[in-house]
Amino acid sequence: MQTSCVPWASGATIYEVNIRQYTPEGNFRAFAKHLPRLQAMGVGIIWLMPITPISKLNRLGTLGSYYACSSYVAINDEYGTLQDFIALIQEVHALGMKLIIDWVANHTGWDHEWTIPHADWYIKDASGNFTEKNGWKDVIDLDYSQSDMRTAMKDAMRFWVQEANIDGFRCDMAHLVPIDFWVEARQYCDAVKPLYWLAECDQSDYHSVFNTSYAWSWMHATEKYHKGEGSLHDLRQVLHSYSQYPAGATKLFFTSNHDENSWNGTEYEKYGIAAMAWTVFCFTFNGIPLIYSGQEIPLKRRLAFFQRDTIDWKFPPALSQFYFLLSDLRKRNAAITNGETYWLPSPHDHQVLLYFRKNQEQVVLVMLNVSNDSRLTIHIEHPWLPGNYRQLFSQLEYSFTEKASFELQAGEYLVYEKI
Repeated sequence: MQTSCVPWASGATIYEVNIRQYTPEGNFRAFAKHLPRLQAMGVGIIWLMPITPISKLNRLGTLGSYYACSSYVAINDEYGTLQDFIALIQEVHALGMKLIIDWVANHTGWDHEWTIPHADWYIKDASGNFTEKNGWKDVIDLDYSQSDMRTAMKDAMRFWVQEANIDGFRCDMAHLVPIDFWVEARQYCDAVKPLYWLAECDQSDYHSVFNTSYAWSWMHATEKYHKGEGSLHDLRQVLHSYSQYPAGATKLFFTSNHDENSWNGTEYEKYGIAAMAWTVFCFTFNGIPLIYSGQEIPLKRRLAFFQRDTIDWKFPPALSQFYFLLSDLRKRNAAITNGETYWLPSPHDHQVLLYFRKNQEQVVLVMLNVSNDSRLTIHIEHPWLPGNYRQLFSQLEYSFTEKASFELQAGEYLVYEKI
């Protein structure tokens, strides 16, 4: 199957929006006021967590999980109306951005509108009751051997493309759904207009359909490193495995998202002083970077998942310029979005990630000290190095010959762009 990517996704930064927690109002209209700020920060793609209504039966917490829907073709009335949603998309498009929605195809909530007229569309346990296979008590699994269900699912996906003009899907737990369904769904929906397809999975075979998949293995390797349970060599091995993916496949890199923030901790809990350095990696390596709601503040607390827990915004967010500089670099420098990667050797390979990104004459040098160790001396000698550079964050200019030396402090990150 042809899985070519829509051109606007190349070089884009994705921003995940938790509508429930984003504003005191927790709705589309209130969030829309943030769009000009996000556009100015360099965001290219807005990803909305599920917009559909949430089941009440076996609901967890006060408001339930966004991922336990009661209808695939309705709007959660906490967020507003279909007209509010369409107006939001129109504002996104007017600002030159795109919008994708979260799609939960593996399961529904217990009182989804399909459960009574189409109980045969669901997997049953030995007693003939609704069930699920992953230990999630508030959802029930769909049966993909049922052709009528598959047709209804594809129709529901296409509804949002036709009626609201969305630009793509982030597909929840994509690997739990058969690939052949995704093939059919993509063909069916892309027939309306070309879309961007993001899979929450870390399996290369799903790139027969999806443009981008999660870099879960990378993220787990970074966490193990900071717990002292793994090495940067392990992480480089993961990245090498990603380089063997089909041509055109991209990985989604992130230090936080809705699951990580709520269940495993903020990037500052996970990475400590290296949190910013890992973010720089996400934006400068070969892939697509993700920002989660509030990371630009920075958000240094976990958000509740099943009830209201509004983000406490501080304006201007302290990291807006940091994210803008990284997003802008991706937009204008092909070394980042379509370049080769060369790992530089260092006596501090257990503490430092050191690499060039290069596309023809465009060169970017990245140095990341992801350890707690300071005063690490780095010597670089390479034929790609000579030239004039601008340091991305300080905007100071430097001239390098084939040899240069640097000293990195704990958690320090340096990005030099050849000018």
